[in-house]
Amino acid sequence: MSAVLRRVGLAIGLPVVLVVGWWFASASSTDFYFPPLRTILEVFPDTWFGARMYDDVLPSIARLGIGYAAALVLGIGLGMAIGSSRWLRALVEPLLEFLRAVPPPVLVPILVLIAGIGNGMKILVIVSGCLWPILLNAVEGVRAVDQVLADTCRTYRIRGRLRWWHLVLRSASPQIVTGARQALSVGIILMVISEMFAASSGLGFAVIQFKDGFQIPQMWSGVLLLGLLGVLLSVLFGIVEHRVLGWYQGSRAQQKER
Repeated sequence: MSAVLRRVGLAIGLPVVLVVGWWFASASSTDFYFPPLRTILEVFPDTWFGARMYDDVLPSIARLGIGYAAALVLGIGLGMAIGSSRWLRALVEPLLEFLRAVPPPVLVPILVLIAGIGNGMKILVIVSGCLWPILLNAVEGVRAVDQVLADTCRTYRIRGRLRWWHLVLRSASPQIVTGARQALSVGIILMVISEMFAASSGLGFAVIQFKDGFQIPQMWSGVLLLGLLGVLLSVLFGIVEHRVLGWYQGSRAQQKER
């Protein structure tokens, strides 16, 4: 119990200190563009726990979820195929390095021309950024499969779907999960950026709308909401990661005890 309380204290300690510091540092602020935290918190419920929850927050989360899920499927599938084939990896590696170097926000105007200004464009922007961390980590994870285990599978004639599921995917899963965690933070950023271009809904659109209307406390409340959303998604990802990689974490814990 004490270990759990210590972990919780370490997790929330710094955020609490930062919020308390922000509260007292801004308490006497008269700057129009940097209102007191008290004012931001006062407008937060009325701003987001009403129509904007359905018009802006939920559509943003839905687009993020669809884009992130599509990037996971594509990244893992392509990563396993490329990682398991030496000639295919040699063929596509230059192209992958070129595409990875292109910042996803630069693609927004191009995707607007291709897919218009609807939800499709916003989802494509998220996919274009989330794909690369997952894909590249999946490739490296497949390449790092233990050769002893691979020879064991070959000896016992474990082939096809069983080999892919129990050896390749399982061995690569720690690196795939690492790429998925990186992609999640990228996806949140691209979700906001995509909604700042020719959009009519979403968190990014709402923040820009508040800025243009000089509703500064509401604008800051949107930034605060994005931070809370990032924390919530990180916690949920940690829960999923613990379930998916429970065997791996247990194995590493046993190795440390030896």
